[in-house]
Amino acid sequence: MAREKIDLVERGREVLAIERAAIDGVAARLDQRFERAVNLLRLAKGKVILTGVGKSGIVAQKITATLNSTGTPAYYMHPNDALHGDLGMARPGDIAVVLSKSGDTPEFTQLVPALARLGVKIIAITGNPASLLGRAAAVVLDCTVEREACPFDLAPTASTTAMLALGDALAVVLYERKGFTREDFAASHPGGTIGRRLLLKLEDIMKVDDAMPTVPASAPFEEVVMEISRKRLGAALVTRGERLLGIVTDGDLRRLLERKADIYTMNAGQMMTASPMTAPPEMLGSAALVLLEENKRTQLPVVSRRGRLLGVVHLHDLIEAGLKP
Repeated sequence: MAREKIDLVERGREVLAIERAAIDGVAARLDQRFERAVNLLRLAKGKVILTGVGKSGIVAQKITATLNSTGTPAYYMHPNDALHGDLGMARPGDIAVVLSKSGDTPEFTQLVPALARLGVKIIAITGNPASLLGRAAAVVLDCTVEREACPFDLAPTASTTAMLALGDALAVVLYERKGFTREDFAASHPGGTIGRRLLLKLEDIMKVDDAMPTVPASAPFEEVVMEISRKRLGAALVTRGERLLGIVTDGDLRRLLERKADIYTMNAGQMMTASPMTAPPEMLGSAALVLLEENKRTQLPVVSRRGRLLGVVHLHDLIEAGLKP
């Protein structure tokens, strides 16, 4: 078929179908060896070494990153570098996850025996369980694929996709088995959106002390308006000592005017919404954002379990912190 006659969209679908079939095949062959591999990693007294050549090595680096971010210390070691000194990082009790389609790559003829001499057990992810690598491994995870997506059945495509998916399965089941929590995940991702969503609490971003717009219940209309204007949060918190009595928002003032109320003669206690919605300081910012949006509110007073006013958070504070509901 001439090149210009190829239906590019249909060909793209064919490639995806081949890669999907590769993953389905690996899933169908998964057995108790997978469980043994998870337990080897879970009970390892040392770190996890991942290694592979070429595109398998790139996949190994991605799995390394996933393991590290989900509570399993791991590092990538290039086979050539390993044979020229980096094996000095390996220790008895470490586990090596070795990725290779053929399992008979020349580098592994030296690396595999060297790992064994160091007391490092091997988990092989390979398309050739009968290979040198497969025979030397404590556990072999069969990653055989029927064919590559490459039209010449040469370029690693379906095979590396299957390896990556199997590595992800190992990492996810491993961290579930180890009891890795959302909080643990957040602790290893403090700088990004994930960390902010899982770590940022109201006590970390709330306005406190003089930054809070507060007035007593006896404050006249003019004082309430001036406090709202000065603190620029669109509301004033009505307090008695350290207790929150209510809140007066810009919206409250507009509604009073719409009802023809003589607000110029009213005080804060007469204008406020009593017992407003509040939140504890330990509430996650992402949860507070959902609470505000669901209740169509803009300000959220932060109150301790004993009822003491601690601070206030504005909807814009949460959005500017990079949070999403």
